[in-house]
Amino acid sequence: MRVGAVHHLAIRAPDLAAAERFYVEVLKLPVRERFAHPDGSPRSVWVALEDGAFLALEATPSDGPRREDDDPGWHCVALAIDPADREAWRERLVEAGHAIERETDFTLYTRDPVGALLALSHYPVRR
Repeated sequence: MRVGAVHHLAIRAPDLAAAERFYVEVLKLPVRERFAHPDGSPRSVWVALEDGAFLALEATPSDGPRREDDDPGWHCVALAIDPADREAWRERLVEAGHAIERETDFTLYTRDPVGALLALSHYPVRR
């Protein structure tokens, strides 16, 4: 038995349209699939990541509680970028209204419309 690569990640979004705009228009992730509730209202938008993985943007009816960055549990989602594109990503995020909250030598940190911490990283990955 083994655990493999990431299959998918999911984000609950009280404003599904805003989440889709961020992940599709700002980050340029392609829509893989859309799902609707039985009444036809939007339920989920899946955006493609590399190697078959995807990010599921799931509609939620409430704004609900938020976890603090120092709380135990998942901390952030880090997506890979090319080091040469770092400054272009910084400009794109800021122009779209998503400030760079902090950064390291390899990673830019921002927030998605839900407030989830998102990292764009070019840290060397060994395969």
